[in-house]
Amino acid sequence: MESKRAQWGSKLGFILAAAGSAVGLGNIWKFPGKAFEGGGGAFLLMYLVIVPLVGMPAMLSELTIGRASQSNVVDAFGKLGHKGYSWVGWISWLTAFIITSYYGHVGGWVLRYAVSYATEAQAVYANPLGYFYNMLGYDPVSETTFFPWMAIVFAAVFLFACGLIIIRGVQGGIEKFNKVGMPALFVLLLILLVRAVTLPGGNEGLRYMFSLDMSKVNVHTFLIALSQAFYSLSLGMSIMITYGSYLPESEDMPKNTMLVCVMDTLVAFIAGFIIVPSVFATLGPDGVGKGGGFAFVSLAGVFEHTPGGAIFGLLFYLLLLFAALTSTISLIEGIVAFLTERFRWTRTATTLVVCLVLFLLGCLYTCSQAAYSIHGIWFDFANGISFPNFGDAMEFLTDRVMIPIAALGTCIFVGWSWTPAAAVEEIERNGVRFGLIRLYSFLIRFVVPAVIIAIFAVSLFTGTTLS
Repeated sequence: MESKRAQWGSKLGFILAAAGSAVGLGNIWKFPGKAFEGGGGAFLLMYLVIVPLVGMPAMLSELTIGRASQSNVVDAFGKLGHKGYSWVGWISWLTAFIITSYYGHVGGWVLRYAVSYATEAQAVYANPLGYFYNMLGYDPVSETTFFPWMAIVFAAVFLFACGLIIIRGVQGGIEKFNKVGMPALFVLLLILLVRAVTLPGGNEGLRYMFSLDMSKVNVHTFLIALSQAFYSLSLGMSIMITYGSYLPESEDMPKNTMLVCVMDTLVAFIAGFIIVPSVFATLGPDGVGKGGGFAFVSLAGVFEHTPGGAIFGLLFYLLLLFAALTSTISLIEGIVAFLTERFRWTRTATTLVVCLVLFLLGCLYTCSQAAYSIHGIWFDFANGISFPNFGDAMEFLTDRVMIPIAALGTCIFVGWSWTPAAAVEEIERNGVRFGLIRLYSFLIRFVVPAVIIAIFAVSLFTGTTLS
């Protein structure tokens, strides 16, 4: 049990840790596909407008709540004199818990593929879909199922590694890891970028990413860009409030928020400039996709037809691994911070128990993918009651309901209860100048809540997810 609240050891440590929490698998395997479908450069341009107008004020608000309260996400609202908003903290905390349970297992799959490309890339190339399904406990040839021990074991290793870093504390674990992990991630990005843009035929994909194909831009595309920006920055998941609570009063939060958002956006853009040209050069434009199936199955064809593909496949999955680690660590920290502060439990014991429970819950997610018929329940106004597999139900619950509600509650709290004036007072501590007070107040009161409501409504009433 820590006698004094932890703090970041340096500004760089916080920025890298916060950027690491934002940079996740979605930046690398979802963003390129969305940018491609949304008109290439037209989507990128929309994204560049959306991040400062929606992402930055929302992130700044969460960081401000954390630093002002010096508390975990559940207790933060009460510490600021508004216990009636504790429900926002609880939803954020539970969201982080559910997301981490399946995100930790997907991180294990990424680890498995990094090992695969290092040891048996030809086996992946021979049958990409079969290789993926075999990891998840299904043999497409014999149409038989079995316990997905391979995916389970690697998930256990992945979560154990995250736990070891969390146990070492804010400075000694999280900050130290991100000071290594984030630079390594950028180095891998740059190596893969050089390889992608120098592939014969890759210039066509690069040209598309810089073009403005406005024929693909519509209201739905705009909402997809909004959703991607919002979710990419780890908002509504307890992370930024927790990380903000470790910030010293001397930090310039608007500047730090901008740097984190810039780094997160830069990773997403570079990933787009890697994936789209690579796929254009090997599989053609019809091969561009997004999501786990694209990352684990379709990209095998890209690496197979790329000179030195096994090496670049290994580098790509190491890139994904760093992104998964930094995001999962931040999610677990938000969970552990609440339990250690509320119940005075020790960090080591709490972390080990939390990781074990997350692992066991995540086993249901992995087993539901192919090996066993495990179903959840879901409702939306477009399709009524349905029974998707357990993994999809978990993602629907967090992405379509819990994150938007928690984020909306945070905006209402800052915009109308705690007030932007109180937030600005905290932001401007120790002589920090914030020259966008009126704009910030307008955005957090009206624009950001409207965006969240739009995303929530589209998901719930059309039965589609924008994330």
